Amino acid sequence: MKNIFLSFLLVFVFAAAGFAQTEKQKMKYEDEIREVMNLQTAAWNRGDIDGFMQGYWNSPQLVFVSGANVTRGWQPTTERYKKSYDSRAKMGVLTFSDLEVEVLSKYAAVVLGNWSLAREKDSPHGKFTLIFRKFKDGWKIIHDHTS
Repeated sequence: MKNIFLSFLLVFVFAAAGFAQTEKQKMKYEDEIREVMNLQTAAWNRGDIDGFMQGYWNSPQLVFVSGANVTRGWQPTTERYKKSYDSRAKMGVLTFSDLEVEVLSKYAAVVLGNWSLAREKDSPHGKFTLIFRKFKDGWKIIHDHTS
């Protein structure tokens, strides 16, 4: 009986240690993803669209959805941003808020959140869902659905 209890206790301890490590890893991934988004915000707020785009997967397979428009590819997405936000006044000050980061695996995560722009004459805002994928050079957005 004592051996069964000891075996059960060891299994529980090792399972708890594995779970804690997994949760610790998830928190690390969440922090890394939040850092990507912080770098994007900083780049945007200094008027650097190219810097902002570093958070996106530089691939023809990148998907960006906004309203009724679907843009495919990193270059077309970059060009869309540069056309839509061709001045500092149009760019305003970007804020991301209410972020919910769901780490799905060591290679994938989904982020739900709010965006807002503080501009002189208006303050557009909305929601977004981002799919992140981890590459050798870090976490990148592979799919962005913004409304």
